[in-house]
Amino acid sequence: MSHVMIKFSQIGTKLMSRRIALGFIMAMVLIVSGFVISFYSYYQSGKDNREVQHTYNVIRSLETVLSSIKDVETGSRGYVLTGDTTYLAPYHAALRQLPGQMKQLQSLTNDNPVQIQRRLVLQQIVRDKLVVTKLRLGVRPTDKRNAVISAESKRQMDLLRKQVALMVDTEQTLMEVRNRQAERSFRNTPILIFIVSLLTFLTLAILYRLLEQELTRRQKTEDQLRAYEAQLRGQIRQLETSNEELERFAFVASHDLQEPLRKIQSFANLITDRYNNLFDGDSLLFMGKISSSAERMSKLIKDLLNFSRISSQQEVFQAVALGDIVQRILDDQELRIKGLDVQVDVGVLPSVQAVASQMDHLFNNLISNALKFTQPGVRPLLRIQARPVDGHEFADLNPSLRYFEIIVEDNGIGFDEKYIDHIFKVFQRLHGKSAFEGTGIGLAICKRIVMSHHGYITARSRPNEGATFIVILPESQSLQQHDRSTPEVYSYPAG
Repeated sequence: MSHVMIKFSQIGTKLMSRRIALGFIMAMVLIVSGFVISFYSYYQSGKDNREVQHTYNVIRSLETVLSSIKDVETGSRGYVLTGDTTYLAPYHAALRQLPGQMKQLQSLTNDNPVQIQRRLVLQQIVRDKLVVTKLRLGVRPTDKRNAVISAESKRQMDLLRKQVALMVDTEQTLMEVRNRQAERSFRNTPILIFIVSLLTFLTLAILYRLLEQELTRRQKTEDQLRAYEAQLRGQIRQLETSNEELERFAFVASHDLQEPLRKIQSFANLITDRYNNLFDGDSLLFMGKISSSAERMSKLIKDLLNFSRISSQQEVFQAVALGDIVQRILDDQELRIKGLDVQVDVGVLPSVQAVASQMDHLFNNLISNALKFTQPGVRPLLRIQARPVDGHEFADLNPSLRYFEIIVEDNGIGFDEKYIDHIFKVFQRLHGKSAFEGTGIGLAICKRIVMSHHGYITARSRPNEGATFIVILPESQSLQQHDRSTPEVYSYPAG
């Protein structure tokens, strides 16, 4: 139940973390949007103001040109009427200023195609006006042509005023449009900034609420974990007590229980030897069963003792050459191997960090099984090979560690793979004890050894097609694994 709660808590934490992260992203986007809108508003306002100022400059330039033409008209008319050359001072000053003024007007109106056309017309009118004014200065007031020239000068002046008024009116229209646009930008910008600010505030408020909920939930989870920790400590104390009782049981099994069995065996053998001639066939059979049962009981107790010692004894891991272990076992089984004419094929085996005595137990049991469960009439085969594998190739292995897969294969009687979960349990036998000797603890010891080395063990087999035992051991034991008091190892389903 606690595992399920922790699993749901982890899922909830991931979902909440994603929501908080998404909220922060939205808040950052809104804040950046506010900055962008503010900058754009500032830029657009400056642009609108520049355009309005530009319109003012065009109008002022047109008025300046018109004022200079008026000076030309006034000066020339005063001179013609009075003959006083002092009236020509404004005239000459205007003539000097007009080229620069017309050039400035050209520069200001180059951005508007309509005003460019009207400016060209204005320039032509100014030129015509200056030509007429120059002609009038050369004609005496009594000359008959003076009236005609004066009339033409007046007509040019009227055209010039109309053209300037037309251009000024166009600029004023543009100014009104640009002023409305500037006002609209100035009016909309605060609204947009307010909306973005409001959304940012709401997002931050939601984030605050989510963070508050997450902190509350984590506090609740922490309280639950502390409760589980207290419960776990109690279970650990119970387990330590159980281990102490198991160690006491192992001590009793190795001393107190073995002693009566040795006496039963000794006295049974003594009775058989001393009173052999007095016993009939049934009596000798019964005494033989007593001796064999006592011997089998002694083996069971020794195997149980070995089984319990694997998990209770804390031995140091060190570099162990598996090839040397296997070769020593094969040397011990040399007579049996020759007697059965076993074909032995051993490949290159690696060195791993392990407990040498436990590796000896492991491969001794696997090799003994291969030599035990042979098929009649078939030359026995024993093949042992190894290959390196990565942790990510198998579930629940540490992907940062390197592993070795050791295969112990035979061509014996095999077994049905539906019993794969039973063969690694204590006292689980697939064959009667009369058919094959053994206590039914060997493979359970193998699994316990593999568990203590943080590896895997499984098997593949079919009846009468041999059996293949697969052992996966890490090349080195990590510190994290050393700290684990109860390593978790599972047998893979065969397939």
